[in-house]
Amino acid sequence: MQGWVQALIVLGVVVALHVPLGDYMARVFTSTRHSRAERLLYRVVGVDPDAEQSWKRYLGALLAFSAVSIAALFTLLKVQDLLPLARGMAALPTPLALHTAISFTTNTSWQNYAGESTTGHLVVMAGLGTQAFASAAVGMAAALALVRGLLRHRTDQLGNFWVDLVRAVFRVMLPLAVVGGIVLIALGVPQNLSGATTLGTLAGGDQTVIGGPIGSWQSIKLLSGDGGGFFNVNSAHPFENPSAWSNALQIVLMLLVPAGFIRMYGRMVGSRRQGWTLFTVVAILFGALLTAGMLAQDAHPGTVSTAIGGAVEGTETRFGVPGSTLFGIAATGSADGAYNSAYDSFTGLGGGVLTAAMMLGEVAPGGAGSGLYGLILAVLVAVFLGGLMIGRTPEYLRKRIGVKEMRLVALYMLVSPATVLVFTGIAMALSAGRASMGNVGPHGLSEVLYAFVSTTYGNGSPFLGLNGATDFYNLMMSATMLIGRYVPIALVLALAGVLARQRPVAVTSGSLRASGPTFLVLVTGATVLLALLNFLPALALGPIADGLH
Repeated sequence: MQGWVQALIVLGVVVALHVPLGDYMARVFTSTRHSRAERLLYRVVGVDPDAEQSWKRYLGALLAFSAVSIAALFTLLKVQDLLPLARGMAALPTPLALHTAISFTTNTSWQNYAGESTTGHLVVMAGLGTQAFASAAVGMAAALALVRGLLRHRTDQLGNFWVDLVRAVFRVMLPLAVVGGIVLIALGVPQNLSGATTLGTLAGGDQTVIGGPIGSWQSIKLLSGDGGGFFNVNSAHPFENPSAWSNALQIVLMLLVPAGFIRMYGRMVGSRRQGWTLFTVVAILFGALLTAGMLAQDAHPGTVSTAIGGAVEGTETRFGVPGSTLFGIAATGSADGAYNSAYDSFTGLGGGVLTAAMMLGEVAPGGAGSGLYGLILAVLVAVFLGGLMIGRTPEYLRKRIGVKEMRLVALYMLVSPATVLVFTGIAMALSAGRASMGNVGPHGLSEVLYAFVSTTYGNGSPFLGLNGATDFYNLMMSATMLIGRYVPIALVLALAGVLARQRPVAVTSGSLRASGPTFLVLVTGATVLLALLNFLPALALGPIADGLH
């Protein structure tokens, strides 16, 4: 009961805060005015902020920015030992540096290293921290381009990537990160530039305590969907997450921006009802995942778990099973990837729920921007099915959803599942992939499956039983992160371009309403059905078999 009360309070805060945040973001991204600081920045980098771009130019700018970001972060990691504030840390090996650069630039932030023993303070702040802002802004920009594609007619212009990027960073993410960081620091999260300090313990031994810019890093890692930890144990570490209050706040921060984007969408399309309908879809999916996760963890099969009254293995005792489960569902459902407990130690079915939260396309509520465009494409599938049911050409926001549009939607829906299943199959077939498994049988398969789901869908949380710190997994995961991030974005922008060129369709009494109970059921059903069709065999062989073992 305490767990459900905590969940209701946390989610109630998210519901309350997402309204003013979404309204604010709608004003930010529809404004035609640029601040003086922004104009100066555009002038320095040679960008005309008033010149709009076609989907191809928008995509080109997005990919160029991401490529430069990967190269810059890779270089920073390779020369870390020469930098100030390095704390004596060596340069990262090339495969690990490449993996880390791609991971943080794609907003995945899977860490094949222990943060406190690998990265110095400057790399965390100037490298990883910068990409936490930038990678989130890239996803937000792609979502904005799709929204404009739905709203505009007879044009090939989708806005300006550089303007969207700058506004997402400086007008949205930075103010939220400052406020969130101040509150976390007030709750006990350290913020300094100290190195390692050796202290005496009550038992008479010594313990090394590491400080750093933890408060500022913690705030943006949660808001941006980044999820990477300053410490190896992430938000299970008492410096990253010192109390039940900070744990609740971190859950709110993970869910806030994706939820705000749904409200922003409703305001931008001129239909708050539609925004609330999509928010209800997300709430239903999140509630179903949370219920399934709570039941799976409360079932606690096994003699020891039954005796102690819960599946507490790998759970942070300060938060208990309910606090750990809520955090886990929020992290996997929001594409954040942080963790305050060992997900590999969840029950077989509990780990399966975490995996399923990502397999839904991370639309409950998904990542910053990526959750919204994933949800919109699920809506287009639902609209297409609804149109077929009533014998009409499918329409949405006065746009026809025809063969060309659905071809792009279908490719989007298939590319990530295909990537997950192909790379999981390769890893299971090769000895280099199996050698990193901490377990055999269904649970071992679950570890590998979870890894490629997490990296393909941009989550970044691990089943720690799998050792990803090998050249094989560094390279394999790098490939899945690049495919899982940029191929869907390319398809989203191509779809936006196709939609923007259409002529408006007249709304008639036979048009499918994009709100109400029928539409709600269609969208929810389409989202779940697509995930089950793609992943049910893999789930049956892995998490489900593990849970029934």
